[in-house]
Amino acid sequence: MTRARRTQGLTRRSFLARVGATGGAGAMFATMGALGLAPSAEAATKTPFQPPQPSDFRLRGRAAAKVLVLGGGVAGLTVAYELGKAGYDCTVLEARDRVGGRNLTMRGGDRLEEIGGAAQRARFSDGQYMNMGPARIAQWMTTMDYCRELGVPLEVFANSNAEALIYNESSGMTAPVKWRTAKADVYGYISELLAKATDQGALDRRLTETDKERLLSFLSSFGAIGPKSSGYAYTGTDRRGYRVDPGAGDQAGTVLGPPPSLSEVLASGVGRSFSFELGYSQAMLMFQPVGGMDAIPRALAKAVGPGRIKTGAEVTKITNLAEGVEVHYVKNGKTHLAKADYAVAALPPNILAKIPHNLGAGVQAALEYPTVVSAGKLGIEYTRRWWELEENIYGGITNTDLDTSVIWYPSYGYGTERGVLLAYYNSGRDAQTYDPLTHAQRLERALQAGAKIHGPKFRRDIAASLSIAWRRQPHLEGAWVSWPARGAEYRLLNRPQGNVYFCGDWLSYEIAWQHGAFESARKVVTELHQRVLKS
Repeated sequence: MTRARRTQGLTRRSFLARVGATGGAGAMFATMGALGLAPSAEAATKTPFQPPQPSDFRLRGRAAAKVLVLGGGVAGLTVAYELGKAGYDCTVLEARDRVGGRNLTMRGGDRLEEIGGAAQRARFSDGQYMNMGPARIAQWMTTMDYCRELGVPLEVFANSNAEALIYNESSGMTAPVKWRTAKADVYGYISELLAKATDQGALDRRLTETDKERLLSFLSSFGAIGPKSSGYAYTGTDRRGYRVDPGAGDQAGTVLGPPPSLSEVLASGVGRSFSFELGYSQAMLMFQPVGGMDAIPRALAKAVGPGRIKTGAEVTKITNLAEGVEVHYVKNGKTHLAKADYAVAALPPNILAKIPHNLGAGVQAALEYPTVVSAGKLGIEYTRRWWELEENIYGGITNTDLDTSVIWYPSYGYGTERGVLLAYYNSGRDAQTYDPLTHAQRLERALQAGAKIHGPKFRRDIAASLSIAWRRQPHLEGAWVSWPARGAEYRLLNRPQGNVYFCGDWLSYEIAWQHGAFESARKVVTELHQRVLKS
């Protein structure tokens, strides 16, 4: 350390000592944060959301405002729900015949229409359903708070399963491999390589002798590799799985044979799959509402009040006024005019961009800036849960490099007779391949892909099927959006434009998750409420 740096350090310590002596520990900690020596409260936590309350107005002698909420998805319903707590007069205008937006659960008898006139009738049996949009919730997400507050019961969603499969056809795989087997081999060989490098001194510049001992001890357990006398060789253990499971008496079980070579494991590309379960928004445990994800918007709608929600009401014009807003909408073929103090536009940006408004060219350009993403799903109800009966797969996800992307096994109804398996959930270019197809064509393509993984049984015992291409859904026309950059456009739409606010997952850092919709709604509610209180 140089003399200048030592002097600077002594100066800071002397200054902090004086602050502590005069202002106490709290003042000293705050000062340390300002100097970058300790995390400030703002950096450590975000401000907790405080729902508006009727007392906010009584104490100030003011009245709540009238608000039009454009869009009855999760974000729009949340705005109306939270503002309603303080007595705001909220009306929700929703173009579709049901609330929820992309939170859509289909059950037997439900009808699903697509742009262009195609329609499907869900023929799932009683107790079976398919979440067409969001289907899982991470523990840390605000969605969990609303489920608790609204009384929506939850159950575990199996987002990861050691018995699920990995299949990479482009890498030359001719048969799938179990997730547990692939992980054991990848971890084993990586541990072997790192142990050898450590033992041979390749990391001496980075590690002390104690560090090396600790690392080798960790690798021995992490990768199940042999001792130094074996060259730390990975030869496979029961982590790879059993050909014959352990039983009673003399049935010790038969472990799977020796692993493929390191070169073969690397060539298979199976290691690419493991980062998925480490993602902050994907790591277990995850949850789902009992009986279907639409329990969330149904609970929100009930709390808002049915008299405040107009379905089948398509917004056709938004006009910002010097005092308030005007919104034209069409319901039952007739045009209606609604007036309010404020409007919260909780529709996707690609839909808002098509609605005439007087908010300016900058707002229009910003609404057109995000890129719309395709995504699709296809569910199949089987009359027997063969994935459980024959393959011991209870929930979880099989990963592939096919254009079907993944297979989801249901996380409810374990051990019962029937189940709805998700034959694909794809997005981007893969989904664009399926967007223009009829349901029959999507089903056949999915069956061909699924048979490569599970064999002929993937085509048998089918009772019903249903698919969705979100690009072809009226009033949505996409699964979600992505921002090429979160620049001026993103910042502009995160601010009110006159008396019009924008809201949705697309204005958050958790796009395509309900958490993003909830958080954006809370942000707008807070800002609008503070504005009304100051007006």
